[in-house]
Amino acid sequence: MDFSLKMLVDPEFMVTVFAAIITFATVMTLISPMFSGSKFAGRLKSVATRREQLRKQNRAAIEKKGNLRGESKGFMTDVVGKLNLATLLEDSALQQRLMQAGLRGQGPIMTFYFFRLVAPIALFIFSLAYLFFFNDFGKPPMVRVALATGMMLLGYYAPGIYVNNIAAKRRESIMKAFPDALDLLLICVEAGMSIEAAFGKVASEVGTSSIELAEEMSLTTAELSYLQERRQAYENLAKRTNHPGVKAVATSLIQAEKYGTPLGASLRIMAKENREMRMAAAEKKAASLPAKLTVPMIIFFLPVLFVVVLGPAIIKFQQLGN
Repeated sequence: MDFSLKMLVDPEFMVTVFAAIITFATVMTLISPMFSGSKFAGRLKSVATRREQLRKQNRAAIEKKGNLRGESKGFMTDVVGKLNLATLLEDSALQQRLMQAGLRGQGPIMTFYFFRLVAPIALFIFSLAYLFFFNDFGKPPMVRVALATGMMLLGYYAPGIYVNNIAAKRRESIMKAFPDALDLLLICVEAGMSIEAAFGKVASEVGTSSIELAEEMSLTTAELSYLQERRQAYENLAKRTNHPGVKAVATSLIQAEKYGTPLGASLRIMAKENREMRMAAAEKKAASLPAKLTVPMIIFFLPVLFVVVLGPAIIKFQQLGN
């Protein structure tokens, strides 16, 4: 037992363990892409499911049989339904934010409301138990209760923060490949393809660059085929991506559809503008790099520099003193 405690507090042992963990994490990061399967097929399968839903909804509207979509079932759905959380925790923009994160259907909505109820309670109870029974950090009881209340508020907003984070990463992935997708779309349109066929062709080609963009363009192809108005499909694409570049392209396509203007000229201008927006974003990141590197350089570079510069002088001074 004493030997184990000595090993745990030994600095050399801790450094060795830390180095082993870092090495293992680096190796796993490098080899994990070789074992992970392609997500493109799964995304296209989900888009095909959405296409089938649109076909059923269109058939239901024609036959006037109402909505064909069944009710979602499950533990989370039962809890949300019995407690009426959809009304108590109503969020008018929730469905749109979930769509921007790539989460569609009733399942993600029920999951979001369920965790918005459970997360604050769980974090509050866990914080109280930890602060009162394990480590009080030398704080009085009222301060500990206030800290637990703060954790409860964090739990309430945590699902929204998580969804916004997923949506931001998804939007970034889409915009990296969007200018190239517009170039391909322009080539397809000028070659004589219809806009539906052009979207489908680009979706199949752009999947290697951005699975998210391929998914959105495939979904737009399905909506162009089954929605009554093409304008609605373009507007849905702009809402799902929530990016000024895509919104401008959607507006241009709507105007071309409405007034009969050539799509080629509009797409060429939009592709150029989106390439400029991508370049401006890259230049902005490059300009902010020196400020971001200041703290790491102070922490990691300057101490080593001082050791290299002052180390020999200190050694010689100690030798002269001896």
